[in-house]
Amino acid sequence: MGVAVQSRLMASLEAAQAEGGDVRGQQSAAILIVPISKKGEYWGRTVDLRIEDHPNPIEEMKRLVTVHRAYVHMNRGDEYMAEGNMDAALLEYAAARELYPDNLEIPYWTAVGLVNAGKLDEAMTIFKRIFDQSPQWRELTRRLKGTGLIMNDEIIEQIVQED
Repeated sequence: MGVAVQSRLMASLEAAQAEGGDVRGQQSAAILIVPISKKGEYWGRTVDLRIEDHPNPIEEMKRLVTVHRAYVHMNRGDEYMAEGNMDAALLEYAAARELYPDNLEIPYWTAVGLVNAGKLDEAMTIFKRIFDQSPQWRELTRRLKGTGLIMNDEIIEQIVQED
């Protein structure tokens, strides 16, 4: 439901702007989605994105909607990984990367999931690419010791060792 609603709301914002928008010019945009149950009860916010005091708020909103969608896929991937459904998790992670290819966090947490699923070789390829692009991710990985985010702390040393 969320993606279809987001798409319709974005289309509405763009159409309103194409028709002239606010006579004061562009400055802000917002999308708030609050689903209602069949009983008429609110279930919390699904999407709450706001752009304030921006020279091009509609374009920025489009970007944030895309980022939001990527993280929805990422979170689903995490849920599938926790359930042990590696194939479904990898599909969700791939969908997230496709939506937001410049974000290193998405492949990073994909690699962490692969490590926890026993696929260290696949994960190491991803970690190497990330560490080469942005070395601070190596430090983040060191800080995961004792958190349980990587199930085996001994593997962390193997992941962070420099070539």
